[in-house]
Amino acid sequence: MKLLFKIGYYTLALVVLGFGALLLLMQTAILPGYEVRIVQSGSMEPAIPIGSLVVVKKFERYEVGDVITFGGDFASSLPTTHRIISDSISEGKLSYETKGDANATPDEKLVDVDSVRGKVILSLPFLGYLLDFARQPLGFALLIGIPAGFIAFEEIGNIVAEVRNRKKIFSESESI
Repeated sequence: MKLLFKIGYYTLALVVLGFGALLLLMQTAILPGYEVRIVQSGSMEPAIPIGSLVVVKKFERYEVGDVITFGGDFASSLPTTHRIISDSISEGKLSYETKGDANATPDEKLVDVDSVRGKVILSLPFLGYLLDFARQPLGFALLIGIPAGFIAFEEIGNIVAEVRNRKKIFSESESI
């Protein structure tokens, strides 16, 4: 039983640390050239389902077939994640034609190379739903705060037990 408790405890600790790290990555640019995003539409299904967490990495060049994230430079616009179906050079400037896998037609506008945020290098289906929930106050409390409090409480209990044990050993050694 004690072994099961330890396994559960360390699993919980890893999950809390993992969620905390992902939340931090989503809010800051700790790793230059990388972004963590949550997919909000079904345009790339079935390859990337709604609610997927995607990791996007900036590259020098992108190829036909790559799934890229672009746009979202303004407060009113969200980044888009679509597949490159062709590229072209016009007036010395590289552009990409993109299309969502689930869309019948290509995107109306070409994507300027400077608008590309990066290539999707990892997609974790449905994990985005959990992270989006964890960004809400209730979600943060349930997924991060309460488990972290449990871990802290358990560790404080371990420290108190160790202090008592050392006091007991010290008092026994003085009486000899």
